[in-house]
Amino acid sequence: MHASRLQQLLFERRALLLGGAQLLAGALLLGRMGWLTLREGEMLRAAAEDNRVALRLIPPRRGLLLDASGRPLAENRPAYGVELIPALAGDLEAALDRIARIVPLAADERAELLENARSLRGAGTLRVASDIGWEAYATLNVELADMAGLQPVRTYVRHYPGGEAFAHALGYVGPPRREEWQASRDPLLLHPGFRVGKDGAERGLDARLRGTPGAERVEVNARGRVLRQLDSRPDTPGETIRLTLDRALQEHLAAFVGDESASVVVIDCTTGGIICLLSMPAFDPNIFSNRIPAALWKTLQADDHKPLLPKATQGLYVPGSTFKMVTALAALAEGVPPTDTVGCGGRYTVGGRSWHCHRPGGHGRVDMQRAIAVSCNVFFYATAHRIGNQAVADMARTLGLGQTFPSLPIPSLRAGIVPDAQWKARRFGEQWSVADTLNTSIGQGYLFVSPLQLGVMTARLASGRVVEPQLLAEAVRPGFAPLPIPPDWLEVVRRGMRDVVNGPGGTARRARLPVEGVEMAGKTGTAQVRIITAAERRRGVRRNESLPWRLRDHGLFVGFAPVEAPRYAVAVVVEHGMSGARAAAPIARQAMTFLFDKEKAETDLARLLAERERRRRAAEEAARRAAAGAAAAAAAAAPPSVPAPGAPAP
Repeated sequence: MHASRLQQLLFERRALLLGGAQLLAGALLLGRMGWLTLREGEMLRAAAEDNRVALRLIPPRRGLLLDASGRPLAENRPAYGVELIPALAGDLEAALDRIARIVPLAADERAELLENARSLRGAGTLRVASDIGWEAYATLNVELADMAGLQPVRTYVRHYPGGEAFAHALGYVGPPRREEWQASRDPLLLHPGFRVGKDGAERGLDARLRGTPGAERVEVNARGRVLRQLDSRPDTPGETIRLTLDRALQEHLAAFVGDESASVVVIDCTTGGIICLLSMPAFDPNIFSNRIPAALWKTLQADDHKPLLPKATQGLYVPGSTFKMVTALAALAEGVPPTDTVGCGGRYTVGGRSWHCHRPGGHGRVDMQRAIAVSCNVFFYATAHRIGNQAVADMARTLGLGQTFPSLPIPSLRAGIVPDAQWKARRFGEQWSVADTLNTSIGQGYLFVSPLQLGVMTARLASGRVVEPQLLAEAVRPGFAPLPIPPDWLEVVRRGMRDVVNGPGGTARRARLPVEGVEMAGKTGTAQVRIITAAERRRGVRRNESLPWRLRDHGLFVGFAPVEAPRYAVAVVVEHGMSGARAAAPIARQAMTFLFDKEKAETDLARLLAERERRRRAAEEAARRAAAGAAAAAAAAAPPSVPAPGAPAP
């Protein structure tokens, strides 16, 4: 009885303790629930909403670039892409493996994605691929619907209808660099689909082309997939900007130039508008605007024709004889009459050292106009020696050489070098010499200019005005201030340039226009890239085609048309073209022919392309026959095979 009572008391005590513990736990739970509901409810509701609803930036559509007539040069093409949120994807390597089964990823692309993923913060998004096509987009949505963090997206990609012809003038777009984000802290720069201008007009006009981003609220599931759109604010596209370029002309000249390493600049003398800014060879900006394949990048870097260099604006060249008009005008400014003559016997000697003319036998006695027409070196040696180099350098700057033209929306324009005594003292700590003056007088020595500068120089010579080059159609304007050069002096030079193309003994007869009633004036130039030895000069060797390509002379030509009322100026540089008359003048002729007789120019181009194709096929056939002949000769020279023991004789 006593034992039974003791057991009951123990049971009641334990029940009381357990009940008290349960009441305490319940009270704590109720208290915590009340705390969360009353004090932290708003915060928790916001957190839940953040998990359910995502606020996403909508990158603005980039503004369009148009040519002078309104045809597109850079536009936005609808496309499909795939993005990934590494924070939700778990094993990133495994996630990329799954995506790569549908969207192939090169090894270098994969490595870049892994590197970029390491720098992402929180739920940052990684753009895995762009422009994947509808089939891949649909497959991703079906086969990987359960993959956490995967986001197939509809987007836009930059498209350049002119392709390589405009690669350097327009540039391309690409992801912002880390330095750009650090400088601006603009969250738009972190968006995986946002692109900024990387070169050319795309970079120079980037601020105007970017636009304003939009935003949207979307409902997402636990895997980060978008379920539906809740609200949105549309983006504001960037400006549509019209340039002065002529798309048809530039594409035409790109086809005409072909595989040459060359640059062409054409300027409207009346407005300063640049209607052609061509550098060849080039790259396809449509590829560069996505992800540049490593193999392609290495190939382009190794190419000796420098397809990555915008030659028209950043290439610097010794101008050769295209500079002689500068020396002539400097002489006129120093009081040298245009009728003064110089006797040319093939060389000019100062202090026991001789400077040679390109014609070993000389040109006889020539005045200024004739000296320009036949490109007599001796005349310009003697004239520059007479007036001194400073007058030549000052005139060069007046005509636009040594300038960078800040009004142009193109980054990294190069000023080149217009040398004088002060420059040489700063650069080398040496005094200017007579040899320096003579070399500069014919466009050699320390003198370096860009094709754009040569185009501006020619436009100023042709118009007699301080033409400022423009690339924006909104910035062109007629009525430039007159050059500080009397018109009659300019007329002497223009007559000499007319005779270069149309006169007897002119050095650029190949540049005569096949357009009735239109004449072009011009000047050829051949710029040495190596020193010609005395032995070569005695043998008359100047443009030896047996030399390696990189050792051959550059060919240059500048010109304007029509002669009587100049409208267009052109400058052409063909790297290692050996001769301005042979390599550069035909390109300038084709440019002017297109401008004044488009049908004739297109007929000539079609004939040229057909001939190139015929030669290509003939070369391939010759190579095939040579290979077959070599194989047959090798087989005939091989010793006869000996059958193995017991094997039947052949």
